[in-house]
Amino acid sequence: MLPLMKFLIDGDDSAKRTFIFAHGAGGPMRTPWMTKVAKGLAERGIRVVRFEFPYMAAKKKAPDREPVLLDSWRDAIREQGDRVIFIGGKSMGGRMASMVADEMSVRGLVCLGYPFHPPGQSDKLRTKHLETLKTPTLIVQGARDPFGSGDDVKRYELSRSIRVELIEDGDHSFKPRASSGRTESENLLRAIELAAEFIEKT
Repeated sequence: MLPLMKFLIDGDDSAKRTFIFAHGAGGPMRTPWMTKVAKGLAERGIRVVRFEFPYMAAKKKAPDREPVLLDSWRDAIREQGDRVIFIGGKSMGGRMASMVADEMSVRGLVCLGYPFHPPGQSDKLRTKHLETLKTPTLIVQGARDPFGSGDDVKRYELSRSIRVELIEDGDHSFKPRASSGRTESENLLRAIELAAEFIEKT
């Protein structure tokens, strides 16, 4: 039995669409990055629900085993009742969401910086289940993400239900190099706009 979940909610409770938004492996649900995305989506009429996996809620460094992470996702989805549900998250949070999306019959999936492989280990792909995914999916990926760059992603066999949008010169959190002429704020705003449009139209 998993511990009782605590949710952090942004947006109007009467919003037509709810996005359940999970953190990555290394940071909790209240990081500035998570907060900016959540508030940005809420400002665009989407109810955003954040939660933490048990290890993060207990302030432990190492992530829980995969079955615990997946059960956390199932519990979070069930807690939202019969709302129109989208799920996803940053990095690991989005990857775990992708593994329960079909099973839980959610409306859509949004992954912000999908960890296609560990950095420097492009042969260790985490894409097998993405080849047959049925849930409408948006993956927003930094063009130079070390977990799967734009060039890498073009070579993957992904389900036709998955749309990939690249953030120009972005890393795993969409931060560009100073030499690109872009700013982190611009790239994050672009990611928020892409996610909001997908959620609103799916």
